[in-house]
Amino acid sequence: MAVLALSPAWANSSGLLAQSAQGGNSVFLWVVLAFLGLVVLALIATIWGVFSLWLQALSASADVSMFSLIGMRLRRLDAREIVTAKISMVQAGLEIKTDQLETHYMSGGRVARVSRAMIAAHRAKIDLPWQMATAIDLAGRDVLDAVQTSVNPRVIDVPNADSGRQTHDGVAKDGIQLRVKARVTVRTNMTQLVSGAGEQTVVARVGEGIVAAIGAADTYKHILEQPDLISKTVLRKGLDAGTAFQILSIDIADMDVGANIGAQLQTAQAEANKQIAQAEAEKRRALAVAQEQENKALAQLNRAKVIEAEAQVPLAMAEAFRHGNLGIMDYYKMKNIQADTTMREAIGGATPDASK
Repeated sequence: MAVLALSPAWANSSGLLAQSAQGGNSVFLWVVLAFLGLVVLALIATIWGVFSLWLQALSASADVSMFSLIGMRLRRLDAREIVTAKISMVQAGLEIKTDQLETHYMSGGRVARVSRAMIAAHRAKIDLPWQMATAIDLAGRDVLDAVQTSVNPRVIDVPNADSGRQTHDGVAKDGIQLRVKARVTVRTNMTQLVSGAGEQTVVARVGEGIVAAIGAADTYKHILEQPDLISKTVLRKGLDAGTAFQILSIDIADMDVGANIGAQLQTAQAEANKQIAQAEAEKRRALAVAQEQENKALAQLNRAKVIEAEAQVPLAMAEAFRHGNLGIMDYYKMKNIQADTTMREAIGGATPDASK
């Protein structure tokens, strides 16, 4: 009886377990189906993107295979940029392999600008191989700007406005200063663009040539009469050697007469010579004054010696009295002689010596 009583309860619990299991399986199934749906959608989107690019390349007769496009996706390359560049170059009549575009893109190059530069060079009949174009781009130079400069030459102001100078100043042999402003027309030298010097070097060399040309002139009037003397002299020096540009022409835009540097230098030299002469004269005057003072001191010294010698005379006379070498009559005769001498000097107009 107990077993029979438990049987309906057991049956009810088993049914609930079966229902819960069926509910859990349905939820898991829905999750799996949603995941598979997302994967399918992603694959469809990827395939559609690849297929659309392949279809564009095919319609433009660009040789881009489906496997190449899938490989670009796997390597995370910008397939659209590469395919667009390939289509543009093929339409322009340039044969470039897809692998070359991929290699340049993976090297960090700018595929779009290189392709545009190649097309522009091809249309302008400029010899620009793919290897040179990619080398210029990887070197950090703008290859498209270089091609445009080759087609449309650039005008450079000399001196450059960024340098803070308005003119290049040179002095002719006659000492007159000339202030010159020039304009240099250049175009890109594609063969030297990678390792050639930049625009600042060209500006510096042209400025140096202008100053040298002015300095070689005998007089500033020759330069004023023929400004092309500067241009011809500068162009003969080959200033564009080793640079990324080719100088087409050098034109004198402005020329002004400056200061008379020669006269200023001569004036400064004369002033310096005057100061040197004054210093030498002052030196000689000081030496003369010193010599005069020395002579005065020497005269005083000699006068002191004379006085000292005269002071010895009375002593010598007293000593002569004591030893009997001098008598009183001799002494009076000497005094008479001195008195006569003083009188004659007084009559003759000479000042008598008080010491006597």
